[in-house]
Amino acid sequence: MKISKIKSIEVLDSRARPTLCTTVYLDDGSTGQAMVPSGASTGQLEAYELRDKNYQRYCGLGVQNAVKNSEEALKILKGVSSEDQLIIDNKLIELDATENKSKLGANAILSVSLACARAASNSMSISLYEYLNIMYKGISNKNSTMSLPVPMLNIMNGGCHANNNVDIQEFMIMPVAANSIREAVRMGSEIFHTLKKELTKAGLSTGIGDEGGFAPNLSSTRDALDFILQAIDKAGYKAGEDVYLALDCAATEYYRDGKYHMKGEGVTLSSEENVAYLTALVNDYPIISIEDGMAEDDWAGWNALTEALGARIQLVGDDLFVTNPNRLADGIRQKSANSMLVKVNQIGSLSETLKAVDMAHRAGFTNVMSHRSGETEDTTIADLAVATNCGQIKTGSLARSDRLAKYNQLIRIEEELGDVAEYAGQSILRG
Repeated sequence: MKISKIKSIEVLDSRARPTLCTTVYLDDGSTGQAMVPSGASTGQLEAYELRDKNYQRYCGLGVQNAVKNSEEALKILKGVSSEDQLIIDNKLIELDATENKSKLGANAILSVSLACARAASNSMSISLYEYLNIMYKGISNKNSTMSLPVPMLNIMNGGCHANNNVDIQEFMIMPVAANSIREAVRMGSEIFHTLKKELTKAGLSTGIGDEGGFAPNLSSTRDALDFILQAIDKAGYKAGEDVYLALDCAATEYYRDGKYHMKGEGVTLSSEENVAYLTALVNDYPIISIEDGMAEDDWAGWNALTEALGARIQLVGDDLFVTNPNRLADGIRQKSANSMLVKVNQIGSLSETLKAVDMAHRAGFTNVMSHRSGETEDTTIADLAVATNCGQIKTGSLARSDRLAKYNQLIRIEEELGDVAEYAGQSILRG
């Protein structure tokens, strides 16, 4: 069915910052709606998020210009079939005509791109994940299966996600021993609430960060990891068997002048010392994934880290790759990292996201579908994770409804798939 109307409005994300909500109308009466996420720790190479910079409203963060740009896209999209996603995205990219989507704004482009996909799936009367799987098969030219992803549950926050003295941005648990996404979420919830009790007993804060994890002031990364291991054990699970650990260092945030400045721990590390620091953590704790262990511009550091740990654990490039096929190609060629974090707003369109996921898969990299710090009730990434067989999803903690919306959507998808539903589980473990 053909696009007949595009309507956008300014709404709020989970941090009370403005973002876009776009509705695409088709000539058969079908509609599709999408909301755009927004990041906190953002790589400098991400597609451009257009903000109004009118400091009389929303502290300069308004998106009225992006709203206008998304609606004006109708000039080039009216009458285009909603099922022609590649054509839609290419027309938007051509209209923008900048390298980083700074003219229209990646947020404007993405809102239209995602809303078109939802409209198409609604018009065809199929679930969004089914429609996206059809799209992904078309881009990858292969029969892609679907699976329910293992969640990376962010239960403790530091860095840019919290107002505390912990340098590492996210401490996550991965319940690989579960038999279903429903069970995985239950295990995570039990550990999350147990951790709250343990922090309370220790007289520590149980306030939460941007993504719902607890944000206490702790003396070190190891202190945080020890609390989490304690919570896993007291919840009745075995760390390194039922549940594994994952870190998002967001190292770009504390990398300056060629050094890693970890203020919370009171140390400054060279690239070589940072590799040794992370290796020691992996040796001492059941960590199976580290995201952005090195800074986005420290290619030599990434190469060294991959050489040291790449055969043992998953090394995820976020700021390093920014869901960009060109950056990913550089990483594949240099043997930097072995996994890509997938964020739709980093690249700014649905079809480009799917191309990047396919490239990673073809190179033997894993993919981790991811939210952003500024989220909404939009659940598209849950469907995307299933449709592209990522096997892993990162969408925050077991608090904040913007995070739980994605977990609940995965539970609904699992229920809909019934007997054919497969949970990725232990298949994600290396070796």
